Amino acid sequence: MPFDSVLIMGCGNMAGAMLEGWLAGGHPADRFTVVTPTRESVPGDVELLRDVPPGRHFDAVLLGFKPHMLGRIAPGLQAVGGEGTSVLSVLAGVELQSLRRHFPQAGAVVRVMPNLACALGKSPVALAEQGMDEGARDALVKFLDPLGTCEWVGEDRFDLVTALAGSGPAFVYRFIDALGAAAQRLGLPEEQAARLAVAMTEGAAALAAQSDHAPGKLADMVASPGGVTRKGLDVLDQDEALTQLVTRTLRAARDRSAEMSREARD
Repeated sequence: MPFDSVLIMGCGNMAGAMLEGWLAGGHPADRFTVVTPTRESVPGDVELLRDVPPGRHFDAVLLGFKPHMLGRIAPGLQAVGGEGTSVLSVLAGVELQSLRRHFPQAGAVVRVMPNLACALGKSPVALAEQGMDEGARDALVKFLDPLGTCEWVGEDRFDLVTALAGSGPAFVYRFIDALGAAAQRLGLPEEQAARLAVAMTEGAAALAAQSDHAPGKLADMVASPGGVTRKGLDVLDQDEALTQLVTRTLRAARDRSAEMSREARD
């Protein structure tokens, strides 16, 4: 199954970041058509329309609008979301069965969960599908490859993956912000503390991505017994304080994703 012609319906932050990633990764601009009533421009020389073009076939339709708009927009996409077309959805909480109900003639329906780092080709991309054979799955992964690292997951785990891979950057940004704020409280100028926190995080993440060691092992390698780093880790590790906090954070995000899924079924 090729992905040579793709209609992007709605082009908000996520769909826009995906388009940027595809173009930066080498996909030609003429592969994409964007339909949106609000944006005045899109990246590159991509075709920008206000309405769905009648009489045209697309290999895939990417749903890039707000989840609550699905019921209103889906009827107008039936002509381009029929047999042979894959419907790709980044709509949080909208399950495969809901997508299939709205697009009964589509060749396949797929949930896609990246994050905004897909514009840089650095996002995990969680996938769950209905209606694809192995060849189609491979073709989809190849098409999505410029966005980052694809992971097929069972839909029963999609809410948790959404919390980790989709919402996760916000939690990391909050931690970076907290590092800078803490350093400021302890005496560093605000802007310098922020710069150092971002630069440190960038280097640490790059090393973790390339290292053969797990992140926990890397932390222990930085920390000498009785040294400066170990004293700081003792605070984070006491009673699993950091793990407990992050577990509560992911649980709250996961449960909200599940709640949105239930709301979308109604």
